[in-house]
Amino acid sequence: MGVFYKEMHQVKLDQLVKNIRYKPLGLVPEINISGIAFDSREVAPGNIFVALQGENFDGHRFIPGAISRDAAAVVGTQANLDLDVPYFQVPDGRFALAKLSAAFYGFPARELVVIGVTGTDGKTTTANLIYHILKAAGIQTGMVTTVNALIGEEVLDTGYHVTTPEAPFVQGYLADMVSAGMTHVVLETTSHGLAQKRVAACEFDIGVVTNITHEHLDYHGSYEDYRAAKAILLEELANPAHKKNPISRFAVINIDDNSFDYLDLLITGLDAGVNRVTYGLGVGADADVRAEQIIAKPSNLAFSAMVGNQPPIEIESQLVGKYNVLNCLAAISATAVGLGIDREYIKQGIANMPGIPGRMEIIHMGQDFLAIVDFAHTPNALENALLSARELTDGKVIAIFGSAGLRDEAKRGMMAEISGRLADFTVLSAEDPRSESLTEILEDMARGIKTSGGEEGKNFWRVADRGEAIRFGLSLADPGDVVIACGKGHEQSMCFGDMEYPWDDRTAMRSALADLLHVEGPAMPYLPTQEA
Repeated sequence: MGVFYKEMHQVKLDQLVKNIRYKPLGLVPEINISGIAFDSREVAPGNIFVALQGENFDGHRFIPGAISRDAAAVVGTQANLDLDVPYFQVPDGRFALAKLSAAFYGFPARELVVIGVTGTDGKTTTANLIYHILKAAGIQTGMVTTVNALIGEEVLDTGYHVTTPEAPFVQGYLADMVSAGMTHVVLETTSHGLAQKRVAACEFDIGVVTNITHEHLDYHGSYEDYRAAKAILLEELANPAHKKNPISRFAVINIDDNSFDYLDLLITGLDAGVNRVTYGLGVGADADVRAEQIIAKPSNLAFSAMVGNQPPIEIESQLVGKYNVLNCLAAISATAVGLGIDREYIKQGIANMPGIPGRMEIIHMGQDFLAIVDFAHTPNALENALLSARELTDGKVIAIFGSAGLRDEAKRGMMAEISGRLADFTVLSAEDPRSESLTEILEDMARGIKTSGGEEGKNFWRVADRGEAIRFGLSLADPGDVVIACGKGHEQSMCFGDMEYPWDDRTAMRSALADLLHVEGPAMPYLPTQEA
């Protein structure tokens, strides 16, 4: 994805650049701008090209290519560039990209109540819960998640692997929502999206943080920096815009999470207009929103939601896994407290929401044990998934997962160690090895599982091909057991080298079950490890 282009939509250059700080260059020509681009290969005539400086690339190198494609102006951070089109030198290219994108689409966030959701785990589920509650209340609501964007009845794909779309796409989605009559939007935001200012001009009204645990340290460098990136969402609440329908701003945080003290102190230091709502399980009565009488079954959840001193809201959900109670509480905090949504709509919205694709999704083809596909790809998420799987059986838990290449190496051993403690059998396999050696990734994981008593060939195995790993995991199952494949969930590809191969764990699970049961089913998707 490189440019979000709306046909026939144009804005004067001088009206756009007045929204960014740039080194004075004299009179800005009154020319029409047709779009905002950050990829020179996707520049359309009349676009502004924003040259971004990345870790492994320098967008300024591609300015000649952008101009050759008839870019009308260029924005960058380098000084003394002599170009044939107007050049605007800015202190921060990514911030400029966000502000220009918002200005190009008429600052659509100012027409919307914007609810941001971030966290290491649970943010997609929480965003969907909020969306369904608002829909139940009759509120015209759009949503952008790392899975897709929902604008009315239209569903738009947001890309291969989970991250927040770049600013031109985010602002384009928001503009489409305003055009479609939406009044609210739920916007899932990743740490990369926050740190890279992709949502810098989204002007949030409510910010929800589900949790901040070990993840993405390859990018952020340390847990403290990762936590600070997530906290940007709450800091954005202190910069209120002139909204069409202003509301009280709320920060929603998890009182049970290790990040609570840090976030609570941060909120205290923000503008006095930012309110705080807490939710949680373990600390119980200290939380503003909490749960009692939790019942977790293989097919659903039920609990009593306590909101302050009000009578309990009896919640029933199609979600699976006790950890999803926290996601429900986060959504209740944002809607019941933050937006004042009536309790009946809270109940109805949560009950109406189907399971999220690839999140504790049960795959059934007639087998006498549970087969589950889940997206858990962090230590915290894997622990929650395996604990939930344990609650669903009196038999064995058989876990199948890997760890991505060119990502946080520390979590490889951590996740394997967790599985060694919580699963009866573990099958280590591929998960987007990219250009790293899959053999070395599996070796890192094997070392981790051995620290929790893992014995190779007895309670854990390395099976490089993921399809074969799923087949092997299923072959270990007895009646009543749980087999859970983690790490890919809803994703539709797996990366080897620089090639994305079509892959869906749910299809792979159905294919492997069909082979086991000798029934008709889909073909196993191809991966290059099949030829090893």
